Amino acid sequence: MKADATLDCIGLYCPMPIYHTANKLKELKPGQVLEVLADDAGIKVDAPAWCRATGNELLGIEEEAGGYKVYIKKTK
Repeated sequence: MKADATLDCIGLYCPMPIYHTANKLKELKPGQVLEVLADDAGIKVDAPAWCRATGNELLGIEEEAGGYKVYIKKTK
């Protein structure tokens, strides 16, 4: 999936990946996609919950050896 920006949260644990995601999305324009790299399994639950709470769109979560790629589209 093509992203407009990438945020590296490898080595960070809940709630820091979501905290940094929220801050990074503030820099993007509506419609742009953020790729979040994380190795904390909590991101699989935290990212969808955060997107529902904030109205941003979760495009998908890809699991790879040693980590996850989360794609979030900024909606507002």
